[in-house]
Amino acid sequence: MTSVAIIGASGMIGRALAETLIARGKLNGKNLEALILSDIRKSDIGGTGTQWVTGDAADFETISRVVASRPDVIFHVAATAMGQADSNFAIGYHINFDTVRATVEAIRLAGDDYCPRLVHASSIGVYGAPFPALIDDTTTPRPDSSYGTQKLMSEAIIADYSRMGFVDGICLRLPTIAVRPGEATHGNSGFFSNIIRDPLEGRRALLPASDDVRHWLASPETAVAQLIHAANIEGQIPAYARALVMPGVSLTVEGLLAALAERAGDDILSLIDRTDPPIYGPQDFPACFAADAARKFGFPLLEEKASDFIDCFLRTHYPA
Repeated sequence: MTSVAIIGASGMIGRALAETLIARGKLNGKNLEALILSDIRKSDIGGTGTQWVTGDAADFETISRVVASRPDVIFHVAATAMGQADSNFAIGYHINFDTVRATVEAIRLAGDDYCPRLVHASSIGVYGAPFPALIDDTTTPRPDSSYGTQKLMSEAIIADYSRMGFVDGICLRLPTIAVRPGEATHGNSGFFSNIIRDPLEGRRALLPASDDVRHWLASPETAVAQLIHAANIEGQIPAYARALVMPGVSLTVEGLLAALAERAGDDILSLIDRTDPPIYGPQDFPACFAADAARKFGFPLLEEKASDFIDCFLRTHYPA
């Protein structure tokens, strides 16, 4: 039997992760005994053995209630996107760093004999421009945003608490997630989802980038699979693997639009409005990552090409 906590369980990734674990009823080959879900607001996710802890994850009293039952695995997926993190400095640090600091400290104070696997959703946002053509595991993270700085700080504190034996932490530098469901997001890379989701749902979408912009993408399904894989790694996480770039697919805007037209017809492209001139060019996004260390650890990737992202969105949100 095993017990799991998800911090940020009402968000897009947190919700999908919780639903996947509930459906499977297992983690690391063991039956899921208890699932503790935590977020600022409770969602409708639930099931046998599911417990909700509502409140601010940066609040020590809230996070102590999450840790009180000593879950074997803790997923920290609470975050705000780059758009808000950079436009609201205080909120960004509160959500993207303070919640991590509170989590590792609550774990430390839970007792000397408690050292859970802590899986944190970090981001390729830890890398800043100028971007090399290929970013490998030796490339030094140099964030050029508050969001990326907050993620890199979180990685550092998790690595330090792991070094001291308080947690067994691993941080996944996730690709940009597409296609995100729900309302349009307006922060930096949000258009990679908007230009697919909104036209498929009959809404206009704004494309602020040139067709030759290339970026590193993964679907929500892949992100969930990678988080679960991190929890399933046997033994102590090696120090060099405390933060790993996750496998993704390097795609251009042009390739995504071509796949959209192939799936839904050329007329759907008329729902996309372009900024003139484009706000973003190829220099504004990291194009490709090697992700060699993560591949050696067996981290999965469920997509190979642009059309796979569209199929994933349709399969997940509009099943036949």
